[in-house]
Amino acid sequence: MTSFEITIGNKVYPVKCCENLCGHSIGRYNIHAGKSVPIVKREDDTKMEEGEQFAIETFGTTGAGYVLEDDADVSHYMLKFKFGSKKPKIQNAMANKLYDVILEHFGTLAFCRKWLEPHFPKHMGPLKMLVDGGILGSYPPLTDPEKNCYTA
Repeated sequence: MTSFEITIGNKVYPVKCCENLCGHSIGRYNIHAGKSVPIVKREDDTKMEEGEQFAIETFGTTGAGYVLEDDADVSHYMLKFKFGSKKPKIQNAMANKLYDVILEHFGTLAFCRKWLEPHFPKHMGPLKMLVDGGILGSYPPLTDPEKNCYTA
């Protein structure tokens, strides 16, 4: 981040880094491949190695300087990478069919619920089963605990 303030509507707001977010390594069809890159300086001896790829992400806020998960409306999901090549045992027939749809259309990349509609209109119950079974990761919106702030 190169600026520590932003002007919005003739008002200047101080900008802080979201200290609890970070960049990450990226692998083939694995967007969160394991290594983290902190946004702020920390005691961390993780090293980037030749040939690795990273998403260097900066997140700023005019609020508290950190974000929390807002579990009210989870809309994004991702098949856990460990299941990408080996199908897990799924007891429920509908959840099993949904897993196949997700694998066919999205693989291990992130997707949102509305993208499932054309392929699997009644997906909410089976989707929950896959999340509860640890097969899908769910990604809720991130919000700053300070009200009326700006976060990017």
